[in-house]
Amino acid sequence: MSESKYDAILFVSFGGPEGRDDVVPFLENVLRGRNVPRERMLEVAEHYYHFDGISPINQQTRELIDAVSSSLRERGVDVPVYWGNRNWHPMLPDTLARMQADGVRKAIAFVTAAYSSYSSCRQYRENVYAACESIGEETSMVDKIRVFFNHPDFIGANSDRVKFAIEQLPAANRDHFRLAFTAHSIPLSMSACCNYVQQLTETSRLIAKELGLSDDRWSLVYQSRSGRPQDPWLEPDIVDHLRMIREQGTDAAIVVPIGFLSDHMEVLYDLDEEAQIACEEIGLTMVRAGTVGTHPRFVEMVCKLIEERLYDDREKEAVGHFGPNWDVCPVTCCPAPPARPQHAGHPAGGGRP
Repeated sequence: MSESKYDAILFVSFGGPEGRDDVVPFLENVLRGRNVPRERMLEVAEHYYHFDGISPINQQTRELIDAVSSSLRERGVDVPVYWGNRNWHPMLPDTLARMQADGVRKAIAFVTAAYSSYSSCRQYRENVYAACESIGEETSMVDKIRVFFNHPDFIGANSDRVKFAIEQLPAANRDHFRLAFTAHSIPLSMSACCNYVQQLTETSRLIAKELGLSDDRWSLVYQSRSGRPQDPWLEPDIVDHLRMIREQGTDAAIVVPIGFLSDHMEVLYDLDEEAQIACEEIGLTMVRAGTVGTHPRFVEMVCKLIEERLYDDREKEAVGHFGPNWDVCPVTCCPAPPARPQHAGHPAGGGRP
């Protein structure tokens, strides 16, 4: 085995509240620097209070870190693992300070986002750079792992989740359902400057192909839109899409949240609540597929991505029309969107305002 180029692993996530008292401070962190009316923030807070102020994202990140850490040890990778969030504890600056105190010189970061966009890639890199500066590091001590929308294990884990969802359908619907792959909507001004839609489309196509489903059996749709009503965002909305396919005669749909890695707030509220209620109203049978979470193949993928950056002799796996994404993003990749009174949330999940 060749010598490792990094001496630590950092998991980077969005973060979420873990109690009612956390909700408003958390949302204030999310919205810092954005001109979002407080009444809008309090409206979003009610979504969290609906679940007693607890977003599952932090606990699910802990579970993923535990699973990956255990698997890495079994693979002979003896590197310390840290965790820092963008918007809630453990906060990135605190984690980077601890890493510096522990003597970490260079770390590799796994960001809990599979696709390229400003909110799900570049902004995280900017957060890491800012955290490094806050602790007196003139250069970043962290390199980001590539996005993994077309990694075979990511496709396999999602396909397994969909297969299980199919089994939950009534027997009469199992040959005639439609798949609705869903992801966080972002402004068109942002999507025009990145490969977000292209990558989501490829992930959807690869999953459908593995399931043996033709192109007319699936669609890519969006959810969790925020921002000003007059600003164009990616469409169609998941609820509008479900109503449309019901009008076209579809009796059953499986909703697949491929834009999210764990069952956190957007999944719980926008899909399990709002979309499910809409389907009950229109008489459409709906099953929501699980996210990859700690699926064994997803854990395996994370370990492989870490190893391919730790060691030069590891293969970079990818399937489909595109090869493995770059390790170092081009300067022009995923630029910040034009200034707006409100911005996108988090395409990997979490930022609802």
